[in-house]
Amino acid sequence: MVANNTFKNELLQISQDLSALLSNAKSVPGMQDGSFGDWEKTCADIRKQISEDIIRVAVVGSIKSGKSTYVNSLFKGDYLKRGAGVVTSIVTKIRKGEALRAELWFKSYDEVNSDMEHAMVLFPSLDWRSRNNGFDIRREEERTELRQAIGDLDTELLISNGSRSVNSVLLASYLEGYDRVKENLSPEETLFDNIQKKPVSVVRYEGERFPAHRAFVGDDALAVYLKDIQLEIDSGWIEGSVEIADCQGSDSPNPLHLAMIQEYLLSAHFIIYVVSSRTGIRQADIKFLSIIKKMGIMDNILFIINFDFNEHENTDDLNALIEKIKAEISLIKPNPEIYTLSALFNLFKSQKSRKSHGFSLSEKDRMKFAQWKKDKAFSDFSDRETERFESAFHHKLAEERYALLFKNHIERLNVISSGMDHWINVNTDVLSRDADGADEIVRKLRIHQKKMDQIRGMTETTLDGTVKKVKGMLRTDIDRFFDNRSGKILGNVLKFIRDYDVPYYKYEENLEASNFANTLYLIFQEFKHAVEKFMAETTNPEIIRFVRGMEKKIREHLESVTGPYDVMAGDALAAYNKTMEHFGIPPVQRNQSGISIPDMNLIKRTGRLSLPPLTASMRCTAKIKTEAVMRFGAYSFIRLIKKVLKRPIRNSRETELRALKNGVLRMKQETERSVIFHFKDYRENIKFQYGFKLTDALSDSIYNILLDRFQGYITDLSRIVNLIEERQIDKEDASDILQEISAASREVNERISRLRS
Repeated sequence: MVANNTFKNELLQISQDLSALLSNAKSVPGMQDGSFGDWEKTCADIRKQISEDIIRVAVVGSIKSGKSTYVNSLFKGDYLKRGAGVVTSIVTKIRKGEALRAELWFKSYDEVNSDMEHAMVLFPSLDWRSRNNGFDIRREEERTELRQAIGDLDTELLISNGSRSVNSVLLASYLEGYDRVKENLSPEETLFDNIQKKPVSVVRYEGERFPAHRAFVGDDALAVYLKDIQLEIDSGWIEGSVEIADCQGSDSPNPLHLAMIQEYLLSAHFIIYVVSSRTGIRQADIKFLSIIKKMGIMDNILFIINFDFNEHENTDDLNALIEKIKAEISLIKPNPEIYTLSALFNLFKSQKSRKSHGFSLSEKDRMKFAQWKKDKAFSDFSDRETERFESAFHHKLAEERYALLFKNHIERLNVISSGMDHWINVNTDVLSRDADGADEIVRKLRIHQKKMDQIRGMTETTLDGTVKKVKGMLRTDIDRFFDNRSGKILGNVLKFIRDYDVPYYKYEENLEASNFANTLYLIFQEFKHAVEKFMAETTNPEIIRFVRGMEKKIREHLESVTGPYDVMAGDALAAYNKTMEHFGIPPVQRNQSGISIPDMNLIKRTGRLSLPPLTASMRCTAKIKTEAVMRFGAYSFIRLIKKVLKRPIRNSRETELRALKNGVLRMKQETERSVIFHFKDYRENIKFQYGFKLTDALSDSIYNILLDRFQGYITDLSRIVNLIEERQIDKEDASDILQEISAASREVNERISRLRS
């Protein structure tokens, strides 16, 4: 990590020094060059990209696998809340900083009210509401009425699939936490997020107040109000350009949490998957790893087996478990990289050695740590594996990420530096000649300049044509992928909705108790959960795989432009160098490595491009319930007539079941319409707000790289020649300044050469 930081700092300094050289060159009378402004912009862009480049590492795994403990151990302190509630949907992002700092980004009132409105769809009764307009949590009477309505719900409506209903938890959490967070929802500082351009409220906890942020993560009533949380921690071996994300458990009962994890994984460079030795590989792990594989992001994944000293008899027992887990993971990821360590032991060690920020071991933990230290077999095993993991992780960052990223920046700086060096040589030579000799150089160079301008124009035209072609291809591919007829994504979701089987026999007792509205609400909650789960586990991975394939196509098509350019530019440069040799001027050094296409993650971050959220809202309206209740009343009347006329009734609950089935049918129809609308909107967003913009951004970046190279080949000497002819320039003073710049330029070139090697 130290080597990477040194490398990064040297790159930043070279870029800064090169900018200073360009600025000095512009001060030479009569020698301003149009390329300087473009080169200065490139240097500034490179500095910005280097400074802002973040390597994202997602720490994932099932609930209670020890993810937060492991992240704490990386930063050597108990900073994150351990054992946070499963309702939290926040991905906690942590970076190295100068001091402790927590930034909490809160939902807006509109988002909170929208969440609650959706959770109240088909609510058993709306009689509790004294208002007919939209729900607003800021109104005290509405909070009181909703709290009473939830309290009046039957117990079975608060339980879904063996656990508390997600919607009942959501509503109760919002109500419980409101008084504690209402001041935070309208702070003095209001920012705008970079993606959706919506106002967001930010609250910061710094220094001694830093631990206060943990209450928002560990308490469902507070966590439900958060949309993002970012921490800066001033300890640990993770460097500042690496972001560690502590993700929610992949087996959270809320499918929307899985969708949020997937969105972060799409931007992550590496994944650390944590498995608890207490449970081994569970069904939830197999399912989530299969999802990761389907997303096409299984390449850069490391596995941590987090073991507890007290769970294993000896290292033989632990090694047997490791082999078992490795065999199970290998079914999905062949030859997995697995490291086995105790995150809690590592955390205890770091807290024992440093007690800053108020984090220290409790008496119980001190006793546990003392006992574990005595177990040399386990402690030595954990230490060796921890060291092995850190070494592998450093290697991945240095070799697989930084090498590619820094190589691109070095090559661009080298092009500018070489061009600058050549500009100095040409101008120095011109100053040493008389007016006729200088004019001869200008005439020759103008021929080459015209040729290079033609190549530059052809390159720009080719890029524009390729961009149009790529956009046409994207339009076709995206439309086909999301089409209901030719694509399978939307079709599969609609088929799931239509085929969803409601076990009506489970609800007959509720119907018998004249609880029709309650039963309809319960069915809708389970149906909604099933659809969201299907989309998170099946649909979203397919969308992500498609998007990654789309990004690859964009890159490949635009990359095809650089090959012909290199050939044309190479031929033109060879002719140009012959002319330079004729005048005794050192030739331009051609870059033999070719054009390096920018990193796609860098392009997306610079352009602030991200996929639209993967979460889809099922917008069923309360009209469904009204229609169903009306049908129930109509069927009940028919049943009464049958009794009066003594007609046979096949089933004592026939009326209720018919009304219920009609209500479910309408529920499915509304959901279908909602999903179709969502996919249509999502299709257009991916097309225009992501795919097309990404194509333009990558094309612009490639053109700027090509332009940097053109700038180095030809320089406009007409102005300096005119000044020489008119005797308006002091050739001796100008030559002295150029010599000073030349010395500084050679020093920069040497530093770039060292970095390149």
